[in-house]
Amino acid sequence: MAMCKEKEMIQEEIVLCGSSAYTQKYYLNEEFNGLPEGIKEELKIMCVLYTEDIGGTLALVFDEEGNLQFQAAADEGDLLYDDIGSVLKIKQLQRDKQDLLESLELYFKVFYLGETLREEDLEV
Repeated sequence: MAMCKEKEMIQEEIVLCGSSAYTQKYYLNEEFNGLPEGIKEELKIMCVLYTEDIGGTLALVFDEEGNLQFQAAADEGDLLYDDIGSVLKIKQLQRDKQDLLESLELYFKVFYLGETLREEDLEV
């Protein structure tokens, strides 16, 4: 019985989008097709440029609390993948795209987690 409770408490992460240098493909979760075209395009550019510059794969994933996480990975033995560049590039994206990322988190929390907006959430 305890095992069932554990499974109920664990909520899977939800992928927003991702890109792969290996397959040269971009993915946007169809659940987010309702996002404005400009935002979808900005996400695509951000992910594809990351994998073109750094290599490997990049996924933007919402955790169970609605926080947007960057998940970078590379195939084992990929000598072209830039580990240090990956960390620096993600920090740069988090800084340069802070407004976009915060807006996406708010969107997810309201429309997917059912949280209500607070006045401080609406401050610019």
